[in-house]
Amino acid sequence: MAMRQTPLTCSGHTRPVVDLAFSGITPYGYFLISACKDGKPMLRQGDTGDWIGTFLGHKGAVWGATLNNEATKAATAAADFTAKVWDAVTGDEVLTLAHKHIVKSVNFTQDSSCLLTGGNDKIIRIYDLNKPEAEPQEITGHTSAIKKALWCNNDTQILSAADDKTVRLWDRNSTEVVKQLSFDMSVSSMEYIPDGEVLVITYGKTIAFYNALSLDMIKTVDAPASIHSASLHPDKDFFVAGGDDFKLYKFDYGTKEELESYKGHFGPVHCVRFSPDGELYASGSEDGTLRLWQTAVGKTYGLWKCVLPGEFSWFGWQACPCPIAH
Repeated sequence: MAMRQTPLTCSGHTRPVVDLAFSGITPYGYFLISACKDGKPMLRQGDTGDWIGTFLGHKGAVWGATLNNEATKAATAAADFTAKVWDAVTGDEVLTLAHKHIVKSVNFTQDSSCLLTGGNDKIIRIYDLNKPEAEPQEITGHTSAIKKALWCNNDTQILSAADDKTVRLWDRNSTEVVKQLSFDMSVSSMEYIPDGEVLVITYGKTIAFYNALSLDMIKTVDAPASIHSASLHPDKDFFVAGGDDFKLYKFDYGTKEELESYKGHFGPVHCVRFSPDGELYASGSEDGTLRLWQTAVGKTYGLWKCVLPGEFSWFGWQACPCPIAH
């Protein structure tokens, strides 16, 4: 008999959750940040979903959020025409970076010294966080709003996805386009996997995998519903995706076979990402919640406890505390 997937539900947000990101694995575990239209990004313990704190300061919907690998810094992108950098340990705001339009995407370099931003003004910007007063380097070329901009190839190149139905690979130094992909519709999400240089792109019902350096296609998979986000497992055994039909789908990466599908959210799934250890994946939804799902159902991990047949116990899950921002 198949074991039932019991997701952990993380409450606290009051509007749709539109982006999430994990840190790397630190001596204190790993961490999860969520971006929400309520304007209050939240930090959580990654393996349990327990609320740690809320970053207060934005005056509009937060569209993008990220952590550096060490989980010491956070960055957020918002509709108040700013990106902000935060001390992820104290929760203090470190920098406010003014933009000319809504900011959708933020991404740190591996050494956390530079921040990449993109948004509705169609410009990619690189901020040197060691020289906050300096003007950012600007990269132009997209003809519509930028949805995502990510460092790649050891921070020597940049990948960007925009509403002009293109994904572009840029050289950081020359700011020239190296390669470009064009689609029949806007790309809904993009994930970059440094290990193996894999790029995961979603558009319509399609989940597509590319080599991130050459932009050569590896494979595509069609899902049963329109997909908003997908994530490849660190071991590249399988991937998960979520979208319009409220479900989370798990596919075998090698065979492209649909392995499982789970319904837990009460609205479309906007974002999904695997944890850095691959033991769980997190999803964020229009319903205002984050949910954590086990990669291997029934394994004892975090708040989940394996229950053998005949044992009387709880299949350990608990809802996260509902934080009130002070």
